[in-house]
This record gives sequence, C-alpha cells and structure tokens, in this order.
Amino acid sequence: MSEPAFIAVDWGTTSFRLWLMSRSGEVLAERRSAEGMTTAMRTGFAEVLQTHLDAIQAPAGLPVLVCGMAGARQGWVEAGYIDVPATLSSVMNGAVRVPGQERDVRILPGLAQRAATAPDVIRGEETQLLGALTSAGGGEKLVCMPGTHSKWVTVSGEQVTGFATFMTGELFDVISKQTILSHALAEAEGFTGDHAAFKAAVADIYERPQMATNRLFTLRSGQLLHGLSATDAKAKLSGIMIGLEISGAHSIASKDTPVVLIGSGPLSTLYEGAFRALSIPYTVIDADEAVRRGLLAAANAIWA
Repeated sequence: MSEPAFIAVDWGTTSFRLWLMSRSGEVLAERRSAEGMTTAMRTGFAEVLQTHLDAIQAPAGLPVLVCGMAGARQGWVEAGYIDVPATLSSVMNGAVRVPGQERDVRILPGLAQRAATAPDVIRGEETQLLGALTSAGGGEKLVCMPGTHSKWVTVSGEQVTGFATFMTGELFDVISKQTILSHALAEAEGFTGDHAAFKAAVADIYERPQMATNRLFTLRSGQLLHGLSATDAKAKLSGIMIGLEISGAHSIASKDTPVVLIGSGPLSTLYEGAFRALSIPYTVIDADEAVRRGLLAAANAIWA
C-alpha cells in the first residue's frame, strides 16, 4: 500500500470533502459531509477537521492542504486573492498557514479580477483549474465550471487571463420557486440535455439573449395557449438560463476557443447537451478528479 503524504480538503460553503493521499495522487481514504463553512463557523473549523482526521486515523504530523471557502474572509483564516492575470503556480505560492495548529495546515488563496467594469472573484475553482490544466495541454482555453454561480475562465497556457461569474443556478432556483412560473413547473419530471425543449431553448436564447425576459414569460403563456407540459416548461427554463450563460461567456472569449467543461453529475450532462445543441466542441474533466489533481500539484510544490 502507498504511504500517505498529505491530506487534501475541499471546503465549500455547504460541503466538506477530505482525501488522504499519497505523493503520486492515490486516494487512500475519503470523507464527505455537509459541514461546509456555514456549519464550521458555528462548530469550529479545527474541530470539524479533527473529527474527520480521527475517523480516517490520519498519521500524526501529516500536513493538510485546504482549498475553498475556509480561506474566505468569514472562514477559518483569510487566504486573500491573487490578482489576474496570474499563473496558477502563484496560487500555490500564496498558500497561507493556519496558526496555532500542531499540523502544518495551509489554505490556498482565490483569484481576483479587479477591473472596475467587471470585478469578480473565484475561490475554490482555482484549484480545479490547476488540476484540470495539468492534463488539458497548452494553448488558449475557455474553462466552464457549472454551479450555483458558474465560472467561465479564459486561460492561456498556465496563465489565467480573466473570468466571469454567472448566477445561473441561483437564478434558476429563484425563478422556478418564487415567481409566477412556479405554477408552470409544479409537476415537472426529470429531463436530460437531449430533451428537445431544452435544446431548442438553448439555441434560441443563444442567438437572441436580449429576449430573455420575454422567453421566460412564454413558459406560462405556452401552457395557457398551447398546453406546454410542466416538464417541457422546466426544460425550457433550464435551456434559457444555460444558453444565456454560454452567450455571455462568448463575450469574453472567441467562439473558436476550445471549451473545457469541469463538472460531474446531472448538471454537467445538461451543459454537454447545450454544447451539442450549439455545435460547440468541448472536453470534459471530472470535477472531483480536477480538485484532487490541483491539491496534489500544490501539495507537491509546497512540501517537495
């Protein structure tokens, strides 16, 4: 069995993931929980971490590398931001050590875009970027990381040149639950990225993003006048939101820039369906694998 070299932690707002890893990147043990930053702020970051270290019987003195919201201003220890344009190696060099711990615990910083017209921040996704780009080759890329707040990042080689955040997931949740459209979606069933209504909505809004609020209302009027089903309405809402996001992303990068999708699960498959509907070539990298690779690269650089 491989020897454990360090502990990798991805600490989100509502989730906690920990891996005991070897120097080569083999996962020797794993822990997952809902003890994200919002929980750890109440119970204590050190206490949450120690509970999981005890559960896997982590060897004493093994270092811990953390990415994500534990480094936010309201987190464990603020890890700040590295300004873009920036190389991903500068993220590794900016790791902040947590004081008062017996182990060497370090938290990776986020990325900041300080342009007055487009201020933006990334925290946690920079580690996925680091991991994904170790296997994606060089050149210009447009990296998509779907989520509650989706991130689109322009990359040249190992340098992050810019990015944009889209509140797609959060807006979908609000629109589907707290507007008049909630009635249209009440009995909707599941659907995939190959659903006809989803693909049609993606293609339509990508070409006509200025019609977004109109297209949203047609989910209700379509039911009243044409018997649009709840499932089709929900698929159209998803297609409108994701197609609008992709249209926006192509305002920060050429449509010819290769797209790398970092994702997993049903949400990732919806984005794949959207890319196919728009004939956008893409490659997929699993989100969990990307964050582990990123933490591995950073750990090997810090504790070489």
